[in-house]
Amino acid sequence: MFDRQLLSRFGVDPYLFALIATVTLALIFPARGAAAETMGYAAYGAVSLLFFLYGARLAPRAVIEGFSHWRLQSIVLFLTFILFPAIGLALTTALRPFLSSPLAVGLLYLCLMPSTIQSSIAFTSIARGNVAAALCSASASNVLGVFISPALVALLLSTQSHGFNVAAVEDVALQLLLPFALGQLARPLIGRWLLAHKLLTSIVDRGSILLIVYVAFAEGTAAGVWAQLSWQGLALILALDFLILAIVLVASTLLSRRLGFSKEDEIAIVFCGSKKSMAGGLPMASILFQGQPLGLIVLPLMLFHQVQLFACAILAQRYARRPAATERPDASASPAERRMAAE
Repeated sequence: MFDRQLLSRFGVDPYLFALIATVTLALIFPARGAAAETMGYAAYGAVSLLFFLYGARLAPRAVIEGFSHWRLQSIVLFLTFILFPAIGLALTTALRPFLSSPLAVGLLYLCLMPSTIQSSIAFTSIARGNVAAALCSASASNVLGVFISPALVALLLSTQSHGFNVAAVEDVALQLLLPFALGQLARPLIGRWLLAHKLLTSIVDRGSILLIVYVAFAEGTAAGVWAQLSWQGLALILALDFLILAIVLVASTLLSRRLGFSKEDEIAIVFCGSKKSMAGGLPMASILFQGQPLGLIVLPLMLFHQVQLFACAILAQRYARRPAATERPDASASPAERRMAAE
């Protein structure tokens, strides 16, 4: 029987293994009829619960105080919500003859997502970077992304005539923003309890994503969507994911050095500015693209998630091998970030 330690021993991320198993299950045994309808309702509820718990766990102070180091936060937000969308828009426009409409939508959609929190902080820590700044940047990106990402989707995908329904943003407000706001309001009551039961919230987080992935890929299987995807198309999407990540990694590194950030701040900028959140992107896609071939649309984001973990793990180890004498102990961190790092 596979367990976490056994998978880790062979260098396999258990969650990646679970994702692959879920996709395989959906391809071989897709839910149909009443079962598919029930799974759809379950996924809808899981999305709302996911964002409620996210709102209940995220301390507003982590974002508000983080903006005191405004230069670093501004660079990360620029990379996430300006450079990434510009790259995605340029690529989908240039490669439109070679990409099916759902894959073009998915490629641009992944570029509109916010950064991640967990992996951004984890890689920054491994690389001996400014962890407090990474926490602030990733938190700010995720909170703002709940509002900015749907707006960018409405603006760019509707103007690109990809069949996106602008009215779907109303569903985002109902299914994502409302639970998130309720979670923030409930945080004084349940925030400490959630922090004390991280295993439970982790199961809900990851279980919700697995359910959404199953529903998306099962719908595609039942509708015969995967017959439209050639191995050449899959290879092209994977190559484009690598290209997008490489461009942003190089741009974030050069920009942070050009602007005179310390090595620790550079690390936070690179890892926070280059990530895209699958945990936030999949639930949002399930609302925004109802009636569309969701499995194909989220495929670029799912592949990018694996690409960024692989590439950034290597990069973090390279940063970590630098001489300790080159570090400045949080010299450029704001007072708020130093307090957060000490907590």
